[in-house]
Amino acid sequence: MGLYQNRVLPWLIDRGMRNRIMASYRPRAPGRAAGRVLELGIGAGLNLPFYTPAVTHLFALEPSDSLRDKAATLAPLAPFPVSLIGAGAEAIPLENASVDTVVTTWTLCSIPDLAAGLAEARRVLKPDGRLLFLEHGRSPDAGVAQRQDRLAPVLHLLAGCHPNRRIDQAIEAAGFRFTAIERTYIEGPRFLAYHFMGEACLA
Repeated sequence: MGLYQNRVLPWLIDRGMRNRIMASYRPRAPGRAAGRVLELGIGAGLNLPFYTPAVTHLFALEPSDSLRDKAATLAPLAPFPVSLIGAGAEAIPLENASVDTVVTTWTLCSIPDLAAGLAEARRVLKPDGRLLFLEHGRSPDAGVAQRQDRLAPVLHLLAGCHPNRRIDQAIEAAGFRFTAIERTYIEGPRFLAYHFMGEACLA
């Protein structure tokens, strides 16, 4: 599993994140970030071009060495300092209340301990900070949800993805309050297409 986890899986994730459908939605979260920003799971750095000069410093969390190396080639092009951090979301090496914005795009499905990761995101956010999210998760349609449940073990094994997570409930349970949220299908296979997009603040 070492070669698969360290090389094959990061390559598959990077390829999957580059499709045209995701590209059309990708600017929604990073494009609204400002101040000191933490991105959970920056991957190969595909969000970097969509951050604006309103960002003063980006802390880019990514546990995969391979993906972090790819992001490192793009980081110097950003108009603000970028600190690449080799860590998972469950143990963010930042001080309490130290960032203005947390950004997460197609990441919450793959954090091993989602509750711990969101608790850490809440911990590092300033009291007036914002969580900007663009995530896929459990469909409200029973037939689609059943298919997600059936495929979840396979997708987790192959891609580290939990397609049936109740993302909105998890965010609220972590102590956030939605200030804007859209729940909708985007183009693509139904079992992967139900999305949660929006913004939350500390409850």
